[in-house]
Amino acid sequence: MGDPHAVVVGGGIGGLAAALALHRGGWRVTVCERAAEPREVGAGLTLMANALRGLDALGLGPAVRRDGHAETPGGIRTSTGRWLSRVDGAQMARLLGTTALGIHRTTLHRLLREALPPDALRTSAEVLDVVTGPADAGIRYRRDGAPQTLRADLVVGADGLNSAVRARLWPQSPPPAYAGSTAWRAAIEWPAPLPAAISWGPGAEFGMVPLGDGQVYWYGAVKAPPGGRAADELVAVREHFGGWHDPIPALLAATPPGAVLRNDILHLATPLPSYVRGRVALLGDAAHAMTPNLGQGACQAIEDAVVLGAVCAGGADGVPAALAAYDRQRRPRSQAIARAAHRTGRYGQQLRNPLAIAARDTLLRLTPARAALRGMARYADWQPPTAAQG
Repeated sequence: MGDPHAVVVGGGIGGLAAALALHRGGWRVTVCERAAEPREVGAGLTLMANALRGLDALGLGPAVRRDGHAETPGGIRTSTGRWLSRVDGAQMARLLGTTALGIHRTTLHRLLREALPPDALRTSAEVLDVVTGPADAGIRYRRDGAPQTLRADLVVGADGLNSAVRARLWPQSPPPAYAGSTAWRAAIEWPAPLPAAISWGPGAEFGMVPLGDGQVYWYGAVKAPPGGRAADELVAVREHFGGWHDPIPALLAATPPGAVLRNDILHLATPLPSYVRGRVALLGDAAHAMTPNLGQGACQAIEDAVVLGAVCAGGADGVPAALAAYDRQRRPRSQAIARAAHRTGRYGQQLRNPLAIAARDTLLRLTPARAALRGMARYADWQPPTAAQG
């Protein structure tokens, strides 16, 4: 018999990380991505300590640290620039062993892709159906207009927010729900140093993350009805944030109009009862799409991938028990973080009532920096498992 075979549906960061984790455990992997070109849609992201430890476990830690940017200590400000809470980078490093790191999504995607065998990724592969049985699982997909079938010992659904795998095997699960905010984001050239910081105004938030290599990622989010669009999204961003503190107006002035992406923020408001069906496992946004308020979306997908690789190290025969262990380890933690992210948005970016804002801001200013850091750190305090922990 040959190596056990896994099919990963979705070639984003979570899917590629899962494929790499399984590949390093002796699996033959096939990644089916519906896009014609291997790419990651988006701008930048922050890798917290948990994600960096996961990438270390995948063998990518040095490359990620080389190509990313260790975040300059920042914190939370008001729209006028008044600091409400600061993050001490040295204390964070002592508490978690590392500071956070900013990196462009396309850079992380490339590093993951290059670590896989060249023939692992199949693009233009649109998954049409997923099946699972006691001995194997499989997918039916269309590529170049022709239907094809793949059988495997394991299928991983890493196909994002609107997961076809989830819709097929979890038909009773409600679709993603609108979280109440829309967001703009861009990665731009910006050679000057910046703190990794967020700023809050009534029903609005603006954040900036240095990415390294002379780039910075910014985002702006506002509480708004769903489905809104503007003829010029950069103009819309300036209408909301152009009067905020420096360097926000300058960042927007340096942004090319074509660089701005806009998306409504959606999440899985109803947690799944399980991430596993037979020999199929969900991962990342397909399993637990969360709001971005804790910066843990990609981090949790990387955690999922590392745990999946660890529990499946025993090969094809142990898949049912391995997936039970995966669900047992990943579902409580990821769903708790998803709930916390949603709460953070409600009391942070989405808050509009002036009295409530004043109370929140006072509480933040009075909270000792060490206590605030411990509160943030609990979400990033995670260690990769070993195969024996499955």
